[in-house]
Amino acid sequence: MDLHPPPKTTDWPDLAVLELLVGIDEHSSLGAAARRVGMAQPNASRRVKDLERRLGLPLLERSARGSRLTPQGTVIAHWAREVLADAARLLDAAAALHLERTSELEIGASMTVAEHLVPAWLGEFRAAHHDVQIQLRVENSREVIERVLSGEHDVGFVESPTVPTSVHSIPVGQDRLTVVVHPTHPWARLRRPLSVAELAATPLVVREAGSGTRTTLDVALHEYERPAPLLQLGSSAAVRTSVLAGVGPAVLSTLATAHWITTGELHEVQVERLDLRRTLRAVWRGPQQLEGPAGELVNLARRSRLPAY
Repeated sequence: MDLHPPPKTTDWPDLAVLELLVGIDEHSSLGAAARRVGMAQPNASRRVKDLERRLGLPLLERSARGSRLTPQGTVIAHWAREVLADAARLLDAAAALHLERTSELEIGASMTVAEHLVPAWLGEFRAAHHDVQIQLRVENSREVIERVLSGEHDVGFVESPTVPTSVHSIPVGQDRLTVVVHPTHPWARLRRPLSVAELAATPLVVREAGSGTRTTLDVALHEYERPAPLLQLGSSAAVRTSVLAGVGPAVLSTLATAHWITTGELHEVQVERLDLRRTLRAVWRGPQQLEGPAGELVNLARRSRLPAY
């Protein structure tokens, strides 16, 4: 056979002929190997001859009974399997990267976090991951956890004092609840801190059951018998508006009240020996190590500085 000198290192064979060579090794038949790779037998024969010329090696012993690999062909077929396996891994990695770049990220966030923190987080995230489609659903903390558990959310952000052991969680920050009233409310004229008992005995404008704000307040006052709420509303903004209208006192995150306290439209009431700090958490189910776009968003949130109030 008229063979060329050994190939240069950049004279790459194509993957299809390597598949063909592996097929011949497995089936001891050029025709069967050609059918396996979807190639006409005459074309397959030409491709093998071309590979022999390019490698400078005899790869096939051809006879009336069929074709089988030469000893050199058997060695090349072994390395062809390795190359094809690596190529398959390359394609799998590319597919995973494509899926990550074009994936949807389903997020759930409790009301306070969604209103005051998530927009900045998502703005920074989108700058680095513009191909990820983001869906944000605003709910109370209990609903966020339920949807994380059901698989509807890839990750959630909650403000509850505790989270169930059925989800993984990690702190992303901390905020503080504060008692606020209209400046004309009697508590605004107190010259001493309000007692916890006085707060517990007063009907308040509150968030709905299941919200992180409501749960934090209920846990802090669990030792006291309390009256029915003055008003129960579905968002921090609605509670704040009620207080601004003079409906009654409320307990809200400093994230939701700081501006209005600064302007004097709300008055912050000091309460004696009442710690209403709380941890904001990311929650998810599945592997303990959250990866992909959801993991990157959580890491971004953890690096972000929360306003200090």
